Amino acid sequence: MKVIFIKDMKGQGKKGEVKEVSEGYATNFLFPRGVARPATDGNMKTLEQQNLSEEKRKQQEKDEAAALGKKLEDMTIVLKAKSGEGGRLFGAITSKQIAEALAAQKLKIDKRKIELSDPIRTLGVTQVPVKLHPEVKATLKVQITEE
Repeated sequence: MKVIFIKDMKGQGKKGEVKEVSEGYATNFLFPRGVARPATDGNMKTLEQQNLSEEKRKQQEKDEAAALGKKLEDMTIVLKAKSGEGGRLFGAITSKQIAEALAAQKLKIDKRKIELSDPIRTLGVTQVPVKLHPEVKATLKVQITEE
């Protein structure tokens, strides 16, 4: 009997997958637990529609991330910090401070998406990569000036 999995089932199948299972297993175990439903024509069409809408949603997220990436590429964030001799900072500029500066400019980006390998410890302009989507990366310019 062919069934469509509604939820992930360890060892059997993932959500949205169509598999052949024994009739007794399907009627006595999978259907009562709400893990699967029979693979009828109507259910197959519903599954196709769900896959299409999911694909459309993912494409829209990617497009929004690309648009935000273009906006970030053109921006320069200016942060002020106290510094000593030779342009070294007292302390450091972290991804949290960069995220707060972006939030002040009405751009909400999670600090975990700002890929700063080491905190910024010198004055000047630094290129900071930002991962907006698994397939979209942007580079933000962060300028550190003396307070």
